[in-house]
Amino acid sequence: MGKNIPQYLGQLDIRKSVVSLATGAGAIYLLYKAIKAGIKCKPPLCTNSPICIARECPGPGERALPQEAPAPEASAVGGPKGLAVERERHGRDSGELRRLLNSLECKQDEYAKSMILHSITRCVYLLEAEASACTTDDIVLLGYMLDDKDNSVKTQALNTLKAFSGIRKFRLKIQEHSIKVLELISTIWDTELHIAGLRLLNNLPLPDYVHPQLRRVMPALMEILQSDYILAQVQAVRLLSYLAQKNDLLYDILNCQVHSNFLNLLQPTQPGSLLYEVLVFAERLSEGRNAPHYRAVKWHYNEQSLHESLFGEESRLADRLLALVIHPEEDVQIQACKVIVSLQYPQDLRSRPSSCQPSRSYFKNTE
Repeated sequence: MGKNIPQYLGQLDIRKSVVSLATGAGAIYLLYKAIKAGIKCKPPLCTNSPICIARECPGPGERALPQEAPAPEASAVGGPKGLAVERERHGRDSGELRRLLNSLECKQDEYAKSMILHSITRCVYLLEAEASACTTDDIVLLGYMLDDKDNSVKTQALNTLKAFSGIRKFRLKIQEHSIKVLELISTIWDTELHIAGLRLLNNLPLPDYVHPQLRRVMPALMEILQSDYILAQVQAVRLLSYLAQKNDLLYDILNCQVHSNFLNLLQPTQPGSLLYEVLVFAERLSEGRNAPHYRAVKWHYNEQSLHESLFGEESRLADRLLALVIHPEEDVQIQACKVIVSLQYPQDLRSRPSSCQPSRSYFKNTE
């Protein structure tokens, strides 16, 4: 204890400095080791699992590009080519779509199948050349997915078929699944499935041999139209508008039973997209029932039929149309006027006998 206090404090400061330097050096060394390990770390092996089509994925067993690093540019010596979309733009096949279709043939759980189908759908839209190079066997494989027990797999398969239906050479093959699609729509109450199935049907010309099945599912289509899901309602009424132009289906549509509040679909508070489509539907029904070949037959309608709701003696269609003439959206205004014009029946129609009371001229006493 021969040291005085100033000497002791000086030695203490020196020791603290040494400890600080040692600690800092240790931290720097640990940081160096971490960076070195990160540089040497290799990305995982590429597999046939669902992958983003915007990333370049080599064949199974090869190393994929790190997600953080940008893909290298296409080279003239055959090196990595970058994004799958970029490769197709330069006329090269990325093999992305084929790998996904091949993986769909392997045994997968429901979630994996849904993800693979979703990726295939994206590929079809973005990789046009690769999609066109597919075969009808691929369409058959997708058709098998419609029998899957999981509704999400069915829905994704419908979306994928919709994507392929934009390629002309596949349309006839996809048409073969029309009856199955109608069966799914009419027996499964699932909004996403309804939207996917109806979008597919609306993108296809439906052959005549499907008409008997269409008659059977007409009540289901009308229920979807009267549901509370706008996207499904819009797709359903678009299909019904198309079918209303088929002479052998017009009566089945008009005689289909609807809810007593069906005309709520024409309330001004409804979304403009739905209002417009329902007005197009009403116009086509009006034109169809005024056609000479249809008027030549004495038709019988149910009291709760669509015909009575729109064109019957107690219908409030005129009130709905007059309210829509001043709708904020111009498309809705114009379409409402078209329906009004179509309702001005020929004079001889008003005197024809019918099982229901003939509709009055809705606008006879209006200005």
